[in-house]
Amino acid sequence: MEYDLIKLIAFAVGSLPIIWLSMRSLKSHRNHGFYRFVSWELMLWMLVTNIRFWFKDPLAAHQLASWFLLFISIYPVIDGLYRFKSAGRINRQRNDPTLFGFEHTTKLITSGVYRYLRHPMYASLLYLTWGIALKDPSLTILILAGVTSMFLLFTVLAEERENKEYFGDEYRRYMKRSKRFIPWIF
Repeated sequence: MEYDLIKLIAFAVGSLPIIWLSMRSLKSHRNHGFYRFVSWELMLWMLVTNIRFWFKDPLAAHQLASWFLLFISIYPVIDGLYRFKSAGRINRQRNDPTLFGFEHTTKLITSGVYRYLRHPMYASLLYLTWGIALKDPSLTILILAGVTSMFLLFTVLAEERENKEYFGDEYRRYMKRSKRFIPWIF
């Protein structure tokens, strides 16, 4: 019972910055930020649920797979943020108040990790989701990971719609030569 209270408090405290970051996006369920918010909240719940298993039985197959996914989740987000800053031509005049500052790009980024993935940051969140889930792959956690994955897919579908509106045919051509989450596969 005490652990459940701690888990609930940790979730509530962890939700505060997620809610603060997502305030503008929560006003419209059609933009990608709404779905991202739901994904973040589900990931946080899985984290506070599975944190006690983080180092339990460290050489088990599920733990090794978990660490692998957690480790590879780092590269797409780091390279993605670097590319946003170096190649995205950020311009605050791009009129979409639901975007984070670094998302106000006016040039389509197709270099680095973006050569292979249209959504490296969401790919990173997908890898992170399954890395967290595999720490203790109970049925409940695996279902939550599946639902989180579905919301990440909704996130990228909404973002792709937004990008097609903003970048037009250039983005449509880019979609044909890149994948959403996993290079060369999906």
